[in-house]
Amino acid sequence: MATANSHLSSYDPDKVPNGASFTIHIVVSQWNEEITKSLCQGAIKTLHHHGVPTDQIKVWDVPGSFELIYGAKLAQSHNPDAVIVIGSVIQGETRHFEFICQAVAEGIKDLNVNNNVPVIFCVLTDDSIEQAQARSGGIHGNKGVEAAVAALQMAALRGN
Repeated sequence: MATANSHLSSYDPDKVPNGASFTIHIVVSQWNEEITKSLCQGAIKTLHHHGVPTDQIKVWDVPGSFELIYGAKLAQSHNPDAVIVIGSVIQGETRHFEFICQAVAEGIKDLNVNNNVPVIFCVLTDDSIEQAQARSGGIHGNKGVEAAVAALQMAALRGN
């Protein structure tokens, strides 16, 4: 496992742009809400830490991870500096997991290719709830922190 000895929340804060002038939208799946709320809280806390004011962060709720694509498209239409999509898909007994994961990844990729507002992919695709918990504030940190850092870096890149 790639994260077996990793803490996802570890980064060099000196390499993160100041976000005081950025507007960041976060689109959050309500499915597996325990996980997605924790990821969102990690992202918001990190954005605040790097200067993004509360009134420049907008959270959009969508029912599930598949709906993140449309939610991100709507968020992009408001021309923020970056969009973060947050979801959690956990392997079940059917192939539904593969279809949803592939569709969401392809949809977010398409939004990045076809639009000028970067969309940061923070969708956990885990084999178990325990793996998701470990990556949403547990032993491996919080993937939402990593997504917020990426959003700030891409917002700065977009502004160049």
